[in-house]
Amino acid sequence: MILKRYIIVLIIGMVFLSCNSSINTNDNTLLFWSSNNRGEIEFSEHFVEQWNQKHETRIRFQPIPEGQSSEEVILASVVGKTTPDIYANMWQGSVTMYANAGVLIPLDTLDGFTEFIKERCSQETIKEITAADGHIYQVPWKINPIMTIYNKRLSTDFGLPKLPNTYNAYLKAGKAIKKDKNNDGYVDQWVGYTEVKVIWYQRFFNFYPLYLAASNGGSLVKKNKAAFNNEYAIGVFRFLQELYQKEYYSKERLSAGQDRFLAEDIFTKWIGPWEIRHVNKFKQRDDFEFDFFPMQVPENHKGPIYTYSDPKNIVIFNTCKQPQEAWNFIKTLIDKEGDKKLLEFTTQLPNRKNIETEETFQDFFEKNPKMKIFAKQANYVKGVDNCEVIVEVFDIISQEYEACVIYNKKTPEKAIEDAAKAVDNLLRN
Repeated sequence: MILKRYIIVLIIGMVFLSCNSSINTNDNTLLFWSSNNRGEIEFSEHFVEQWNQKHETRIRFQPIPEGQSSEEVILASVVGKTTPDIYANMWQGSVTMYANAGVLIPLDTLDGFTEFIKERCSQETIKEITAADGHIYQVPWKINPIMTIYNKRLSTDFGLPKLPNTYNAYLKAGKAIKKDKNNDGYVDQWVGYTEVKVIWYQRFFNFYPLYLAASNGGSLVKKNKAAFNNEYAIGVFRFLQELYQKEYYSKERLSAGQDRFLAEDIFTKWIGPWEIRHVNKFKQRDDFEFDFFPMQVPENHKGPIYTYSDPKNIVIFNTCKQPQEAWNFIKTLIDKEGDKKLLEFTTQLPNRKNIETEETFQDFFEKNPKMKIFAKQANYVKGVDNCEVIVEVFDIISQEYEACVIYNKKTPEKAIEDAAKAVDNLLRN
Protein backbone atom coordinates (compact mmCIF):
# COMPACT_ATOMS: atom_id res chain seq x y z
CA MET A 1 0.00 0.00 0.00
CA ILE A 2 2.81 2.41 0.93
CA LEU A 3 4.73 1.76 -2.29
CA LYS A 4 1.54 2.17 -4.29
CA ARG A 5 0.84 5.62 -2.79
CA TYR A 6 4.40 6.77 -3.44
CA ILE A 7 4.03 5.77 -7.07
CA ILE A 8 0.75 7.64 -7.28
CA VAL A 9 2.27 10.78 -5.77
CA LEU A 10 5.12 10.59 -8.28
CA ILE A 11 2.65 10.26 -11.14
CA ILE A 12 0.72 13.27 -9.89
CA GLY A 13 3.86 15.36 -9.75
CA MET A 14 4.92 14.36 -13.27
CA VAL A 15 1.47 14.97 -14.72
CA PHE A 16 1.12 18.44 -13.29
CA LEU A 17 4.62 19.60 -14.01
CA SER A 18 3.80 19.10 -17.67
CA CYS A 19 0.17 20.20 -17.72
CA ASN A 20 -1.79 23.00 -16.15
CA SER A 21 -5.09 23.22 -18.00
CA SER A 22 -8.61 23.39 -16.64
CA ILE A 23 -11.27 20.94 -17.78
CA ASN A 24 -13.56 23.94 -18.26
CA THR A 25 -13.33 25.21 -21.82
CA ASN A 26 -15.39 28.26 -20.85
CA ASP A 27 -13.04 30.61 -19.00
CA ASN A 28 -16.03 32.35 -17.46
CA THR A 29 -17.37 29.23 -15.74
CA LEU A 30 -16.03 27.58 -12.59
CA LEU A 31 -16.74 23.93 -11.88
CA PHE A 32 -17.66 23.25 -8.24
CA TRP A 33 -17.83 19.77 -6.72
CA SER A 34 -19.39 18.94 -3.36
CA SER A 35 -19.85 15.61 -1.60
CA ASN A 36 -22.79 13.34 -2.40
CA ASN A 37 -24.39 14.03 0.97
CA ARG A 38 -27.98 15.18 0.39
CA GLY A 39 -27.71 18.09 2.79
CA GLU A 40 -24.47 19.33 1.23
CA ILE A 41 -25.96 19.09 -2.25
CA GLU A 42 -28.89 21.27 -1.17
CA PHE A 43 -26.50 23.66 0.57
CA SER A 44 -24.35 23.96 -2.55
CA GLU A 45 -27.30 24.41 -4.89
CA HIS A 46 -28.62 27.22 -2.69
CA PHE A 47 -25.39 29.23 -2.87
CA VAL A 48 -24.65 28.51 -6.52
CA GLU A 49 -28.10 29.81 -7.47
CA GLN A 50 -27.54 32.95 -5.39
CA TRP A 51 -24.14 33.56 -6.96
CA ASN A 52 -25.21 33.00 -10.55
CA GLN A 53 -27.99 35.56 -10.20
CA LYS A 54 -25.47 38.29 -9.35
CA HIS A 55 -22.16 37.56 -11.10
CA GLU A 56 -20.80 37.30 -14.62
CA THR A 57 -18.50 34.43 -13.68
CA ARG A 58 -20.80 31.43 -13.48
CA ILE A 59 -20.56 28.46 -11.12
CA ARG A 60 -21.38 25.05 -12.59
CA PHE A 61 -22.21 22.71 -9.74
CA GLN A 62 -22.24 18.95 -9.50
CA PRO A 63 -21.79 16.42 -6.69
CA ILE A 64 -18.52 14.51 -6.90
CA PRO A 65 -18.85 11.60 -9.38
CA GLU A 66 -19.65 8.22 -7.89
CA GLY A 67 -16.74 5.99 -6.89
CA GLN A 68 -15.53 3.66 -4.16
CA SER A 69 -14.55 6.72 -2.11
CA SER A 70 -14.34 10.47 -2.69
CA GLU A 71 -10.58 10.30 -2.05
CA GLU A 72 -10.13 7.85 -4.91
CA VAL A 73 -12.31 9.93 -7.23
CA ILE A 74 -10.27 13.07 -6.51
CA LEU A 75 -7.01 11.19 -7.03
CA ALA A 76 -8.27 9.84 -10.34
CA SER A 77 -9.38 13.31 -11.44
CA VAL A 78 -5.96 14.74 -10.61
CA VAL A 79 -4.12 12.06 -12.58
CA GLY A 80 -6.67 12.26 -15.42
CA LYS A 81 -6.59 16.08 -15.55
CA THR A 82 -10.32 16.33 -14.89
CA THR A 83 -10.22 18.21 -11.59
CA PRO A 84 -12.92 20.72 -10.69
CA ASP A 85 -11.91 24.29 -10.02
CA ILE A 86 -13.31 24.14 -6.49
CA TYR A 87 -13.77 21.06 -4.33
CA ALA A 88 -15.63 21.31 -1.03
CA ASN A 89 -15.06 18.07 0.87
CA MET A 90 -11.31 17.51 0.90
CA TRP A 91 -10.09 15.46 3.85
CA GLN A 92 -7.48 17.52 5.66
CA GLY A 93 -4.98 14.65 5.62
CA SER A 94 -4.88 14.55 1.81
CA VAL A 95 -3.96 18.20 1.37
CA THR A 96 -0.23 17.86 2.09
CA MET A 97 0.17 15.21 -0.59
CA TYR A 98 -1.58 17.32 -3.22
CA ALA A 99 0.17 20.52 -2.15
CA ASN A 100 3.57 18.84 -2.42
CA ALA A 101 2.58 17.57 -5.85
CA GLY A 102 1.98 21.18 -6.89
CA VAL A 103 -1.68 20.78 -7.85
CA LEU A 104 -3.30 23.19 -5.36
CA ILE A 105 -3.46 26.98 -5.30
CA PRO A 106 -1.70 28.52 -2.26
CA LEU A 107 -4.72 30.40 -0.97
CA ASP A 108 -2.77 32.91 1.07
CA THR A 109 -1.59 34.42 -2.24
CA LEU A 110 -5.19 35.49 -3.03
CA ASP A 111 -6.47 38.94 -2.06
CA GLY A 112 -8.35 38.98 1.21
CA PHE A 113 -7.82 35.33 2.13
CA THR A 114 -5.48 35.73 5.08
CA GLU A 115 -7.52 38.50 6.70
CA PHE A 116 -10.77 36.56 6.28
CA ILE A 117 -9.37 33.33 7.73
CA LYS A 118 -7.79 35.08 10.72
CA GLU A 119 -11.16 36.65 11.48
CA ARG A 120 -13.02 33.33 11.13
CA CYS A 121 -10.67 30.73 12.60
CA SER A 122 -8.68 30.25 15.78
CA GLN A 123 -4.90 30.47 15.84
CA GLU A 124 -4.78 26.74 16.54
CA THR A 125 -6.77 25.98 13.39
CA ILE A 126 -4.61 28.27 11.26
CA LYS A 127 -1.46 26.63 12.62
CA GLU A 128 -2.90 23.20 11.90
CA ILE A 129 -3.64 23.96 8.24
CA THR A 130 -0.42 25.83 7.48
CA ALA A 131 1.90 23.72 5.33
CA ALA A 132 5.60 23.21 5.98
CA ASP A 133 6.40 25.76 3.25
CA GLY A 134 4.42 28.42 5.12
CA HIS A 135 1.52 28.53 2.67
CA ILE A 136 -2.12 27.56 3.24
CA TYR A 137 -3.69 25.30 0.63
CA GLN A 138 -7.07 24.61 2.26
CA VAL A 139 -10.02 26.60 3.54
CA PRO A 140 -11.08 25.33 6.98
CA TRP A 141 -14.74 24.55 6.41
CA LYS A 142 -16.56 22.02 8.59
CA ILE A 143 -15.94 19.62 11.44
CA ASN A 144 -17.75 16.73 13.07
CA PRO A 145 -16.23 16.19 16.53
CA ILE A 146 -16.24 12.55 17.66
CA MET A 147 -18.00 12.04 21.00
CA THR A 148 -19.71 9.28 22.96
CA ILE A 149 -23.39 8.79 22.19
CA TYR A 150 -25.25 6.93 24.93
CA ASN A 151 -28.64 5.45 25.57
CA LYS A 152 -29.99 7.17 28.69
CA ARG A 153 -30.87 3.77 30.10
CA LEU A 154 -27.15 3.59 30.80
CA SER A 155 -27.75 5.88 33.77
CA THR A 156 -31.03 4.41 34.98
CA ASP A 157 -30.92 0.64 34.40
CA PHE A 158 -27.43 -0.49 35.39
CA GLY A 159 -26.68 1.09 38.75
CA LEU A 160 -24.05 3.49 37.40
CA PRO A 161 -23.62 6.56 39.64
CA LYS A 162 -22.39 8.73 36.75
CA LEU A 163 -21.55 8.59 33.07
CA PRO A 164 -18.55 6.32 32.36
CA ASN A 165 -16.10 9.05 31.37
CA THR A 166 -12.88 7.29 32.42
CA TYR A 167 -11.34 4.00 31.34
CA ASN A 168 -12.11 2.31 34.66
CA ALA A 169 -15.67 3.61 34.82
CA TYR A 170 -16.31 2.47 31.27
CA LEU A 171 -14.93 -1.00 31.97
CA LYS A 172 -17.18 -1.24 35.04
CA ALA A 173 -20.13 -0.27 32.86
CA GLY A 174 -19.08 -3.00 30.44
CA LYS A 175 -19.20 -5.58 33.23
CA ALA A 176 -22.63 -4.38 34.38
CA ILE A 177 -24.13 -4.47 30.88
CA LYS A 178 -22.55 -7.64 29.43
CA LYS A 179 -25.35 -10.16 29.00
CA ASP A 180 -26.32 -13.37 27.26
CA LYS A 181 -29.93 -12.45 26.58
CA ASN A 182 -30.77 -15.71 24.80
CA ASN A 183 -29.00 -18.02 27.29
CA ASP A 184 -27.17 -19.72 24.44
CA GLY A 185 -23.65 -19.19 25.71
CA TYR A 186 -23.00 -16.14 23.53
CA VAL A 187 -22.81 -12.54 24.69
CA ASP A 188 -25.32 -10.40 22.81
CA GLN A 189 -25.49 -7.20 24.87
CA TRP A 190 -22.48 -4.93 25.21
CA VAL A 191 -21.53 -1.54 26.61
CA GLY A 192 -20.53 -0.36 23.15
CA TYR A 193 -19.19 -1.18 19.74
CA THR A 194 -16.59 0.13 17.35
CA GLU A 195 -15.69 -1.16 13.92
CA VAL A 196 -13.11 -3.98 13.99
CA LYS A 197 -12.04 -3.64 10.34
CA VAL A 198 -8.35 -2.92 9.87
CA ILE A 199 -8.98 -0.14 7.33
CA TRP A 200 -6.93 2.90 8.36
CA TYR A 201 -9.77 5.41 8.57
CA GLN A 202 -11.64 3.31 11.13
CA ARG A 203 -9.06 4.46 13.68
CA PHE A 204 -10.72 7.89 13.52
CA PHE A 205 -13.59 6.42 15.53
CA ASN A 206 -11.68 4.59 18.27
CA PHE A 207 -7.91 4.83 18.72
CA TYR A 208 -7.30 8.36 17.45
CA PRO A 209 -9.97 10.34 19.35
CA LEU A 210 -9.09 8.40 22.50
CA TYR A 211 -5.40 9.21 21.95
CA LEU A 212 -6.17 12.91 21.48
CA ALA A 213 -8.33 12.87 24.60
CA ALA A 214 -5.63 11.25 26.73
CA SER A 215 -2.75 13.35 25.37
CA ASN A 216 -4.44 16.76 25.34
CA GLY A 217 -4.38 16.84 21.55
CA GLY A 218 -0.96 15.26 21.06
CA SER A 219 0.64 14.55 17.69
CA LEU A 220 1.25 11.23 15.98
CA VAL A 221 4.09 12.68 13.90
CA LYS A 222 6.39 15.52 14.91
CA LYS A 223 9.62 16.71 13.26
CA ASN A 224 9.34 13.87 10.77
CA LYS A 225 9.39 11.19 13.48
CA ALA A 226 6.77 9.11 15.27
CA ALA A 227 5.59 10.96 18.38
CA PHE A 228 3.13 8.41 19.77
CA ASN A 229 5.35 5.89 21.54
CA ASN A 230 4.14 7.14 24.89
CA GLU A 231 1.92 6.34 27.86
CA TYR A 232 -1.16 7.75 26.12
CA ALA A 233 -1.13 5.50 23.06
CA ILE A 234 -0.16 2.48 25.18
CA GLY A 235 -3.00 3.26 27.58
CA VAL A 236 -5.52 3.52 24.76
CA PHE A 237 -4.44 0.15 23.32
CA ARG A 238 -4.66 -1.44 26.78
CA PHE A 239 -8.12 0.03 27.40
CA LEU A 240 -9.47 -1.20 24.08
CA GLN A 241 -7.75 -4.56 24.39
CA GLU A 242 -9.45 -5.15 27.75
CA LEU A 243 -12.85 -4.29 26.30
CA TYR A 244 -12.44 -7.14 23.81
CA GLN A 245 -10.73 -9.57 26.20
CA LYS A 246 -13.60 -9.32 28.67
CA GLU A 247 -16.24 -9.42 25.92
CA TYR A 248 -17.56 -5.99 26.76
CA TYR A 249 -17.21 -5.32 23.02
CA SER A 250 -18.02 -7.72 20.23
CA LYS A 251 -15.34 -8.83 17.77
CA GLU A 252 -18.05 -9.62 15.25
CA ARG A 253 -19.11 -7.01 12.72
CA LEU A 254 -22.29 -5.60 14.20
CA SER A 255 -22.50 -2.83 11.60
CA ALA A 256 -23.49 -5.20 8.79
CA GLY A 257 -27.13 -5.63 9.84
CA GLN A 258 -29.58 -3.63 11.90
CA ASP A 259 -28.45 -0.69 14.01
CA ARG A 260 -27.60 -2.38 17.30
CA PHE A 261 -27.60 0.91 19.19
CA LEU A 262 -31.21 1.52 18.22
CA ALA A 263 -32.00 -2.14 18.97
CA GLU A 264 -30.51 -1.50 22.45
CA ASP A 265 -27.98 -4.30 22.21
CA ILE A 266 -25.21 -1.74 22.71
CA PHE A 267 -25.45 1.36 24.85
CA THR A 268 -22.66 3.62 23.60
CA LYS A 269 -20.80 4.43 20.37
CA TRP A 270 -18.08 6.86 19.35
CA ILE A 271 -19.68 8.93 16.65
CA GLY A 272 -20.21 12.43 15.24
CA PRO A 273 -23.18 14.85 15.19
CA TRP A 274 -24.59 13.30 12.00
CA GLU A 275 -25.92 10.54 14.25
CA ILE A 276 -28.52 12.87 15.77
CA ARG A 277 -30.72 12.88 12.67
CA HIS A 278 -30.18 9.18 12.12
CA VAL A 279 -31.31 8.22 15.63
CA ASN A 280 -34.30 10.55 15.59
CA LYS A 281 -35.38 9.21 12.22
CA PHE A 282 -34.95 5.48 12.86
CA LYS A 283 -35.42 4.97 16.61
CA GLN A 284 -37.74 2.05 17.30
CA ARG A 285 -39.73 3.62 20.12
CA ASP A 286 -40.86 7.17 20.80
CA ASP A 287 -39.47 7.23 24.34
CA PHE A 288 -35.94 6.26 23.24
CA GLU A 289 -33.66 8.84 24.89
CA PHE A 290 -30.04 9.51 24.05
CA ASP A 291 -27.38 12.12 24.59
CA PHE A 292 -23.63 12.72 24.20
CA PHE A 293 -20.56 13.14 26.38
CA PRO A 294 -16.79 13.41 25.69
CA MET A 295 -14.37 10.58 24.97
CA GLN A 296 -13.11 8.45 27.87
CA VAL A 297 -9.81 9.44 29.49
CA PRO A 298 -7.33 7.90 31.98
CA GLU A 299 -8.09 8.27 35.69
CA ASN A 300 -5.35 10.87 36.20
CA HIS A 301 -6.34 13.06 33.24
CA LYS A 302 -6.37 16.79 33.85
CA GLY A 303 -7.54 19.61 31.64
CA PRO A 304 -10.00 19.74 28.73
CA ILE A 305 -10.83 16.61 26.75
CA TYR A 306 -9.80 16.81 23.09
CA THR A 307 -11.15 14.71 20.26
CA TYR A 308 -10.79 14.20 16.53
CA SER A 309 -12.56 16.92 14.55
CA ASP A 310 -13.11 14.92 11.32
CA PRO A 311 -12.36 18.03 9.23
CA LYS A 312 -13.38 18.47 5.61
CA ASN A 313 -12.04 21.53 3.82
CA ILE A 314 -12.26 23.43 0.53
CA VAL A 315 -9.47 23.61 -2.04
CA ILE A 316 -8.88 25.32 -5.37
CA PHE A 317 -7.00 23.21 -7.92
CA ASN A 318 -4.31 24.93 -9.97
CA THR A 319 -6.23 24.12 -13.16
CA CYS A 320 -8.56 26.96 -12.14
CA LYS A 321 -8.20 29.96 -14.47
CA GLN A 322 -9.89 32.37 -12.07
CA PRO A 323 -8.64 31.50 -8.56
CA GLN A 324 -9.46 34.93 -7.16
CA GLU A 325 -13.06 34.65 -8.33
CA ALA A 326 -13.19 31.09 -6.99
CA TRP A 327 -12.15 32.43 -3.58
CA ASN A 328 -14.76 35.17 -3.80
CA PHE A 329 -17.41 32.47 -4.28
CA ILE A 330 -16.03 30.34 -1.44
CA LYS A 331 -16.34 33.33 0.90
CA THR A 332 -20.11 33.26 0.44
CA LEU A 333 -20.14 29.66 1.71
CA ILE A 334 -18.18 30.40 4.88
CA ASP A 335 -19.27 33.80 6.13
CA LYS A 336 -21.57 33.78 9.16
CA GLU A 337 -24.73 33.41 7.12
CA GLY A 338 -23.14 30.65 5.04
CA ASP A 339 -22.11 28.81 8.19
CA LYS A 340 -25.62 29.15 9.56
CA LYS A 341 -26.97 27.55 6.39
CA LEU A 342 -24.41 24.75 6.75
CA LEU A 343 -25.81 24.00 10.20
CA GLU A 344 -29.39 24.08 8.94
CA PHE A 345 -28.87 22.04 5.77
CA THR A 346 -26.38 19.45 7.06
CA THR A 347 -26.30 19.41 10.89
CA GLN A 348 -22.53 19.76 10.63
CA LEU A 349 -20.45 22.37 12.43
CA PRO A 350 -18.58 25.12 10.62
CA ASN A 351 -14.90 25.23 11.53
CA ARG A 352 -14.97 28.67 13.08
CA LYS A 353 -13.97 30.06 16.46
CA ASN A 354 -16.54 30.88 19.15
CA ILE A 355 -19.29 28.95 17.40
CA GLU A 356 -20.82 28.04 20.77
CA THR A 357 -21.40 31.70 21.67
CA GLU A 358 -21.73 33.39 18.26
CA GLU A 359 -25.10 35.17 18.21
CA THR A 360 -25.80 34.20 14.58
CA PHE A 361 -26.13 30.52 15.53
CA GLN A 362 -28.04 30.75 18.82
CA ASP A 363 -31.46 30.30 17.26
CA PHE A 364 -30.26 27.06 15.64
CA PHE A 365 -28.80 25.75 18.89
CA GLU A 366 -31.95 26.57 20.84
CA LYS A 367 -33.92 24.43 18.38
CA ASN A 368 -31.19 21.75 18.29
CA PRO A 369 -29.78 21.54 21.83
CA LYS A 370 -27.81 18.34 21.20
CA MET A 371 -25.82 20.17 18.53
CA LYS A 372 -24.73 22.69 21.15
CA ILE A 373 -22.94 19.84 22.95
CA PHE A 374 -20.80 19.42 19.83
CA ALA A 375 -20.34 23.18 19.53
CA LYS A 376 -18.90 23.19 23.05
CA GLN A 377 -16.63 20.25 22.18
CA ALA A 378 -15.45 22.19 19.10
CA ASN A 379 -13.29 24.29 21.41
CA TYR A 380 -11.08 21.23 21.92
CA VAL A 381 -10.58 19.40 18.65
CA LYS A 382 -7.74 18.44 16.36
CA GLY A 383 -7.47 17.18 12.80
CA VAL A 384 -4.42 15.24 11.66
CA ASP A 385 -0.75 16.15 11.45
CA ASN A 386 0.61 17.76 8.28
CA CYS A 387 2.34 14.66 6.96
CA GLU A 388 2.37 13.55 3.34
CA VAL A 389 2.09 9.87 4.30
CA ILE A 390 -0.40 10.24 7.15
CA VAL A 391 -2.60 7.53 5.60
CA GLU A 392 0.31 5.10 5.83
CA VAL A 393 0.89 6.16 9.45
CA PHE A 394 -2.71 5.25 10.28
CA ASP A 395 -2.38 2.05 8.28
CA ILE A 396 0.64 0.99 10.34
CA ILE A 397 -1.18 1.78 13.58
CA SER A 398 -4.19 -0.20 12.32
CA GLN A 399 -2.07 -3.28 11.69
CA GLU A 400 -0.76 -3.18 15.25
CA TYR A 401 -4.26 -2.38 16.53
CA GLU A 402 -5.52 -5.61 15.02
CA ALA A 403 -2.66 -7.68 16.47
CA CYS A 404 -2.89 -6.17 19.96
CA VAL A 405 -6.38 -4.84 20.59
CA ILE A 406 -8.50 -7.34 18.66
CA TYR A 407 -6.49 -10.56 18.80
CA ASN A 408 -4.29 -10.04 21.88
CA LYS A 409 -1.16 -11.24 20.04
CA LYS A 410 1.01 -8.41 21.39
CA THR A 411 1.21 -6.34 24.53
CA PRO A 412 0.20 -2.69 24.14
CA GLU A 413 3.79 -1.66 24.81
CA LYS A 414 5.17 -3.92 22.08
CA ALA A 415 2.47 -3.01 19.56
CA ILE A 416 2.98 0.74 19.98
CA GLU A 417 6.77 0.33 19.91
CA ASP A 418 6.58 -1.67 16.68
CA ALA A 419 4.18 0.85 15.13
CA ALA A 420 6.49 3.75 16.02
CA LYS A 421 9.53 1.97 14.56
CA ALA A 422 7.64 1.25 11.33
CA VAL A 423 6.53 4.88 11.09
CA ASP A 424 10.10 6.09 11.64
CA ASN A 425 11.29 3.80 8.86
CA LEU A 426 8.52 5.09 6.61
CA LEU A 427 9.44 8.72 7.24
CA ARG A 428 13.13 8.08 6.59
CA ASN A 429 12.42 6.72 3.10
